[in-house]
Amino acid sequence: MPTIHLTTFIAAPSEVVFDLSRHIDLHKESMSNFKEEAVAGTRFGLIEKDETVTWRAKHLFKTRLLRTKITEMKKPEMFVDEQAQGDFKMMKHEHYFKPCDNGTIVIDLFHFESPYGVLGRWFNHLYLTQYLRRLIEQRNKTIKTYAESVRWKKLLIK
Repeated sequence: MPTIHLTTFIAAPSEVVFDLSRHIDLHKESMSNFKEEAVAGTRFGLIEKDETVTWRAKHLFKTRLLRTKITEMKKPEMFVDEQAQGDFKMMKHEHYFKPCDNGTIVIDLFHFESPYGVLGRWFNHLYLTQYLRRLIEQRNKTIKTYAESVRWKKLLIK
C-alpha cells in the first residue's frame, strides 16, 4: 500500500494551522483548479470529529465523489480523515501539527490503496502517487499562504 509522507514548515502557531487544515472553505480554495466542492455533510467552516464531508471534483478526466469522515482528532495536535465512500479501495490521511520555536511543522501521512489489483498497483507506481503528492503539496501551500499572513483571521475569527 503506498504512503505519501510530506513535511511542511509553516511560520504560524499550531492552533491556527490546525484549524486552517480542517477548514472546508479553504480546502475548496486550494483545490479550485479541480472545481472541488463540498456537496454533503459538513459543507462550510471547520469539520469536527465524527463528521463527514462529501467532495465532488474533476480528477483524472472524470467527475468523482469522495466522502470522508474525521475518525480521530486531538486538538490542536492531529486529526485523521478516512474514506467512507469513493473510488479508492482504502484511503486514510493523518495530519500532525508539531509546534516549534518559530512556527509549526505539519506532517502528512497519506495512505491509499487503489482497486484493480496488479493494474491498480501499476497505476499507483506510474502516476497516481505523484498526482496525489502534488495535490497535498498544493493544499499545504494554500494553508501556508493563509497562515503566514493575516488572511487566516477572515476565515477563523467571526
